[in-house]
Amino acid sequence: MSTPYPFTAVVGQTDLRLALLLNAVSPAVGGVLVRGEKGTAKSTAVRALSALLPQVDVVTGCRFSCAPVAPDPDCPDGPHEAGPGGARPARMVELPVGASEDRLVGALDIERALAEGVKAFEPGLLADAHRGILYVDEVNLLHDHLIDLLLDAAAMGASYVEREGVSVRHAARFLLVGTMNPEEGELRPQLLDRFGLTVEVAASREPAQRVEVVRRRLAYEDDPAGFAARWSGDESEVRARVVAARALLPQVRLGDNALLQIAATCAGFEVDGMRADIVMARTATALAAWAGRTTVLKDDVRQAALLALPHRRRRNPFDAPGLDEDKLDEILDQFPDEEPEHDPEPEPDPGTDPEPDPDGGPENPQGPDDGGGPDGGGVPPQGGGPQDAQPPAEPAEAPAEAPEGAPQSPAQEAGGPEQAAVRAAEPFRTKMLSVPGLGEGAAGRRSRARTAHGRTTGAQRPRGQLTKLHLAATVHAAAPHQKARGRAGRGLVIRKDDLRQATREGREGNLVLFVVDASGSMAARQRMSAVKGAVLSLLLDAYQRRDKVGLVTFRGAAAELALPPTSSVDAAAARLEKLPTGGRTPLGSGLLKAREVLRIERLRDPSRRPLLVVVTDGRATSAGAVGGDPRELTARSARLLAAEGVASVVVDCESGPVRLGLAGVLAADLGGPAVTLDGLRADSLAGLVKDVRTAVTAPASHTTRRAA
Repeated sequence: MSTPYPFTAVVGQTDLRLALLLNAVSPAVGGVLVRGEKGTAKSTAVRALSALLPQVDVVTGCRFSCAPVAPDPDCPDGPHEAGPGGARPARMVELPVGASEDRLVGALDIERALAEGVKAFEPGLLADAHRGILYVDEVNLLHDHLIDLLLDAAAMGASYVEREGVSVRHAARFLLVGTMNPEEGELRPQLLDRFGLTVEVAASREPAQRVEVVRRRLAYEDDPAGFAARWSGDESEVRARVVAARALLPQVRLGDNALLQIAATCAGFEVDGMRADIVMARTATALAAWAGRTTVLKDDVRQAALLALPHRRRRNPFDAPGLDEDKLDEILDQFPDEEPEHDPEPEPDPGTDPEPDPDGGPENPQGPDDGGGPDGGGVPPQGGGPQDAQPPAEPAEAPAEAPEGAPQSPAQEAGGPEQAAVRAAEPFRTKMLSVPGLGEGAAGRRSRARTAHGRTTGAQRPRGQLTKLHLAATVHAAAPHQKARGRAGRGLVIRKDDLRQATREGREGNLVLFVVDASGSMAARQRMSAVKGAVLSLLLDAYQRRDKVGLVTFRGAAAELALPPTSSVDAAAARLEKLPTGGRTPLGSGLLKAREVLRIERLRDPSRRPLLVVVTDGRATSAGAVGGDPRELTARSARLLAAEGVASVVVDCESGPVRLGLAGVLAADLGGPAVTLDGLRADSLAGLVKDVRTAVTAPASHTTRRAA
């Protein structure tokens, strides 16, 4: 086993280290979510934490880590009698993003269960993590069915495995730690709320601190054992402090004044539910114990708010996490400081400062790191979200696009005059758009697909390991052979060839590729604001349905891939917000660019089916670099996409009393429906899902009539 990087050797990241240590002191805090860019020591710090945790007393031979003083009465390895037991180091168990359900919760031997009635159970990662740490790197990429299992285990403190009437239950209480890069997508709100604390980390911009990071890393890679030995004294001090804080924790007094501060803070920031209040209370108590006090002070409540509230204030995935520290101070200033009249502070541990810095060590002679730079991991002061931002100055009304065929200046042909980006209108709830047919893509919530989870639709012979037994089909396959197999008792004689795998139908996530018209005809302020609001609404829908999204824009003489397909709808929303407008309309070039993007993505992920959403008024006034007639290029490009079976929807942005209906013609060529901006809202989109499903096979004339 390789020597882990020492926790105390991590440079900076003050809030990250503090959040992890608070959970080591009080696992009831509920875990940590670490958000940040790649290469910021997220995984290094988490993996190093397990070395600081006290040893765990367990029943000897128990695979489920039962405590000797109070063994689990329902333990599958039990019953256990109370006894001295043994001790082992606390485990840190890593859950891979691509793990199977059986690997997480454990697996039953179905064949033995049916034939012998024996609960032959192989524990999973949840059993291994009991009374330890469960670490999920890239937790935002975890499959939905695994997230559901984690939520259940975190809520109940136990894991249940049930297969065709055979059930096993075991305790599963663990410290959940996750790391993620927000650029790769956000977490489901349910799982986000399960993390007690959250920390934003970023690489330091201070050259001296970056130099120290490189120096320590190189020294560790050259001699891991020697490097760890040089930091062993600091590790021992922090480990002893964790043990002392755990012992002091039951004596910490959370007074009424501190509880009022916590309640006022959560109410002031309009946090949903009561979990935030409970987590803040536990965090403030752990902070006091970590500082060697038995009274919770206002500073403890403030620090607890900065760690426990930022991720709970998000109303949608496009809200930046964070907390307005000025507002926090205003709320807390209404309350007096707690006076520890009958509680003198205990003496600090020998050899430690009242607030020791884990960075102090043999390779950091300059003293403690204040963590004030970006690498310090602190939560920077931010506004209360998009609603608190000042609106930008209104741009001048965009000039109308020149009539088709009128001479254009080189600047106009190339994309100018460029208009300033306008803010998106308020998003709204949209009706679901789905891809026709039955897919086999990644699990999600949009289109019908064959999945490992969902309603059972049939049975088949298993391909590889059996995961979902179809009991009736298995019995039906085994029944004719019972006499030949010499069945004598009540149980069936089951052979491996009799087992049948259940086939299930659920929902998949798709690749939703937006092709957005940013030409001069779309540049009118109110019109483009409405268009951005509609696309933002569809992005919100894509986030909820676990889709990948991409963004192609076209204006002037060309189209560009503004955002390659990604799981981060945040990134798509940011690109959309900054989208400029102006110039002619190369609609055909936009469709060809979309076709090229889909071709590449089909090679990368052939099972993920695409849904093309074209946002335009249907006008085509430029053929771009391809040349020729713009309208004919647009029609040919659309028919190419339709011939390749790409499901499409056209969002018609045409407005005004006189309408040309060009978006409907484009929809007919694409083989999909057209819907107006107003018709995109959920309450007026009743027939669109049906249209998307049938339009691919419908005659073009029928589609045109429906679009009109």
